[in-house]
Amino acid sequence: MVRRQWVSIGPVQNYNLKGNVLRVDCGELGVEITIIKPSVVRVCLITPNQVVRESWAIISREYPIPKFEFSEKPNFLEISTEDLVLRIVKDPCRLEFYTPDGWLINRDDFAKGMGWDGEQVRCWKEMPEGEHYFGFGEKAGPLDKRDQALTMWNTDDIFHYTPTDPLYESYPFFLALREGRCYGIFFDNTYRSSFDMGKESADYYSFGASGGSLDYYFIYGPEPKRVISLYTELTGRMPLPPLWSLGYHQCRWSYYPESRVRQIAEEFRKRKIPCDVIWLDLDYTDEFRLFTWNRNRFPEPEKLISDLHKQGFRVVVSNFPGIKVDRGYHVCDQGVAGNHFVRLPDGKLFVGPQWPPECYFPDFAKSSTREWWGNLYKDYLDVGVDGIWADMAEPSLAGMKRTLPLDVVHEIDGEITDHREFHNVYGLEMARAIYEGLLRLRPNTRPFILSRAAFSGIQRYAAVWTGDNESSWEHLRLSIPMCLNIGISGEPFVGVDIGGFRRSPSPELYARWIQLGVFYPFCRTHTMIGTPDQEPWSFGSEVEEISRKYIELRYQLLPYIYNCFYQAHKTGVPVMRAMFVEFPKDPVVLSGSPDGYVGERQFMFGDWLLIAPAVYENNKTCVVYLPEGEWFNFWTNEKYEGGFPVMVDTPLDFCPIFVRGGAIIPMRDVVQYSDQKPLDPLILSVYPWGTSKVEYYEDDGVSLNYTKGEFLLVNYTCFKADKAIEFEIGEREGNYKPKPRSYEIRFNGIKQKPAKILWNGEALTEAYPEGELRSKSSGWSYSGNQQIVTVRIPDRGKREKIEIIL
Repeated sequence: MVRRQWVSIGPVQNYNLKGNVLRVDCGELGVEITIIKPSVVRVCLITPNQVVRESWAIISREYPIPKFEFSEKPNFLEISTEDLVLRIVKDPCRLEFYTPDGWLINRDDFAKGMGWDGEQVRCWKEMPEGEHYFGFGEKAGPLDKRDQALTMWNTDDIFHYTPTDPLYESYPFFLALREGRCYGIFFDNTYRSSFDMGKESADYYSFGASGGSLDYYFIYGPEPKRVISLYTELTGRMPLPPLWSLGYHQCRWSYYPESRVRQIAEEFRKRKIPCDVIWLDLDYTDEFRLFTWNRNRFPEPEKLISDLHKQGFRVVVSNFPGIKVDRGYHVCDQGVAGNHFVRLPDGKLFVGPQWPPECYFPDFAKSSTREWWGNLYKDYLDVGVDGIWADMAEPSLAGMKRTLPLDVVHEIDGEITDHREFHNVYGLEMARAIYEGLLRLRPNTRPFILSRAAFSGIQRYAAVWTGDNESSWEHLRLSIPMCLNIGISGEPFVGVDIGGFRRSPSPELYARWIQLGVFYPFCRTHTMIGTPDQEPWSFGSEVEEISRKYIELRYQLLPYIYNCFYQAHKTGVPVMRAMFVEFPKDPVVLSGSPDGYVGERQFMFGDWLLIAPAVYENNKTCVVYLPEGEWFNFWTNEKYEGGFPVMVDTPLDFCPIFVRGGAIIPMRDVVQYSDQKPLDPLILSVYPWGTSKVEYYEDDGVSLNYTKGEFLLVNYTCFKADKAIEFEIGEREGNYKPKPRSYEIRFNGIKQKPAKILWNGEALTEAYPEGELRSKSSGWSYSGNQQIVTVRIPDRGKREKIEIIL
């Protein structure tokens, strides 16, 4: 299509309402408005010769028609739902979104509105003072993107720093927050797109793309969690991950030969540092031929992986899309014969360098190619591989920031397009091919896939990490807002290379990074070829002990972490959360201090834990802001009244962690890997404050039986009065039955020994000394130094009531 003079949408000339779709004719251009839900509206600019494709990101466009009212006024058309009022101003056509009580949420910029130049599309919106913008996926720099200009174009940029943009992943979605109320916009366009959030003008922001449709979804909360939930209802939510994938992962480019892999495994077990996964980077292959093994380095991969399994390790192997041009190599031959590789406009196969100097690249736009690719993973599964690492799928070519030529042809099941349209979803569809293939090959085993490239919807198939970072304090700090914004953008399962990929961390930097890294949803140390060792014991005994302490803490928290992922699976709300997601009406979490200590330096991990890591060299103290409410120091049980900042000492072995009052945190004893032994006792760490209710979820952690009702749900309720604490365990729901076990319920912050404790109305026996408690089926003890009352009862799967009389 040839570019022409820019055309903005003009005055309304006619309209037609059919079902929940309002089509507005404005001359050369028009707009189609679809009421998806009371809080969700789809807006699509109608242009001449428009090509409308099925969305790669949206999982369904078939929704029940919601209740709404339509009316025409002299100057505007109006659509009203229970949550929104949308006015379509007639001259010129401009959209305005209000709450039912008349508060203006958002409106088009009057001068510009929406427009098109024959190829590019763009929308301009008024930018109110005090409105903050979050999301946009993987972006370096501050959490709040106001005054920033951002590009969506998946790019392999190993030498990235604070101002670098774009990077490996593209999520054209953002949240806007003003006066405690939140809306979101998802721009459903896969072309190279851009968001100018006030850099061009202080009066408006804009978003658009170099091609395709101006097609966006407007989502109103007003709570941030509700916006994220509605957005992920559109783009899909993550399936429950295998429990082992939530443990600690150890990786480098590359562990080989086999003897080195065995040595790493033995060191973890000998040193009693918990670890679930060892990763094999690309050097396990036979000269970069995917789905093969270098038999000199790994003569018996089946036996190696079997032995690792016996030690409690899983194995994940690296993949990349570039298939070595090598006739006689089965993947190359099958791909050519099946017409599975991308071609140039003249019909010739495109050849470019990735790891091999000459590669073909699968056309993941084709369903037949995705099916062929997914079936290839039988070769890995047959030798025992547990997970797949999808790397280089931006797609990246050898050399700085290189990708496939933009005129490379892709075939979307009969429809022809080029790489300009498909580039940003290439990695998404590669992950989809792997995910669907693994499910076909192992229908009742949860796949685990890690992808570097992503687009909105990636959460349906894979975890992500932020790519090739650097061993520096800057990158340690960058990791927090990057992970938070990716979580806001719909992908809860995100992490960063702990310790940094490029260069090598100092002992202090690694210690601080592991303290933060155990609270990344995806927790993996990784480093590049040619760097010194980067295992937890590689930095001396002090850092080894710090690493052990915090990795053990992650394993103690695994039941809590798993429940955070269950919440993400059900609602889309991220595991690692920006403070404003939990506290949108607290202005301090948006303003903070000049170094951004609230927005950039601390975060919520699930509903209950506030993490405030030390992220500067020689950090002796940290300022932590505690929002309104009651808070407990995780390490000491000291109580704090919220609404104020507190100063916390941060010696090298200390990471500030605070617990929100009312928390009920499921935990377990330390294990060396996630399924080393059954969960017994199930520890509930309770922080009584007011009345709180928590839902606990459990299943087998490996299969898809949870989709068939084989899960366990229990509600726990705690009520704190002046002289008593009441704790109730609800009836079990679901068909999953854990092995016989006990509850160990720890009531924190109790400053006096109870007068008595009742279990279902009967006095419970006090056990002393405290160490004898676990040898008994029931009883209680009190530690004055720790301010903890510990109650032990059997988990009988039925309603129980504990009363602590103070």
